[in-house]
Amino acid sequence: MLTLLPNEIKQLTKEQAQLLLDASKEDSLEALWVLALTTGMRRGELLALKWQDINFEQAMLQVRRIFTRAPGNRYIESEPKTEKSRRSIMLTSVTVETLKRHRIHQLEAKLQAGPAWVEHDLVFCTSFGTPLNPNWVLERFKKLLKKVGLPDMRFHDMRHSIATILLSMGVHPKVVQELLGHNRIQETVDTYSQVLPTIHKEAIKKLEDVLWK
Repeated sequence: MLTLLPNEIKQLTKEQAQLLLDASKEDSLEALWVLALTTGMRRGELLALKWQDINFEQAMLQVRRIFTRAPGNRYIESEPKTEKSRRSIMLTSVTVETLKRHRIHQLEAKLQAGPAWVEHDLVFCTSFGTPLNPNWVLERFKKLLKKVGLPDMRFHDMRHSIATILLSMGVHPKVVQELLGHNRIQETVDTYSQVLPTIHKEAIKKLEDVLWK
């Protein structure tokens, strides 16, 4: 069962996230799913991500832009809404390797497209280099969920999943706040308050083990 957060927000357990990541290895958008589940980036941030934003040597990326909906069911590139949304995110070694493989596949697609390729430097794009339709990405996500037998959920719920997983591991809320790009730590604490009692219990247990055992 998916755990529910306030306002019916769904989130994956650690085991379900692992299941989703395993299934994504056979998906052409594997790098996108891996990034979503390990960084908590918003869909618009992921689809606006460019290769120039990624530093492979330092295993880090910069969130500098986002795709937002415009009149006429169009999506345009714009600046992040807040200063905190412009942030640096550390990447796991697995994420880095996944992105490198994705880069190779993209270069192969570029060669195949030839003159039809439109260069935007996007990490995630069509077979001709143009931006992906966010609604199409959502449909692909829902198909992946169904494939592995997980209940339906929003793309945004992957963002909530990584936050609750990290907090349940004892990661400080300040770190989670910076990862997600929340303006204030109180926003993080309020949103994931149901996870904090468990963290407190584990902290007290660890204190007891140190002082009396």
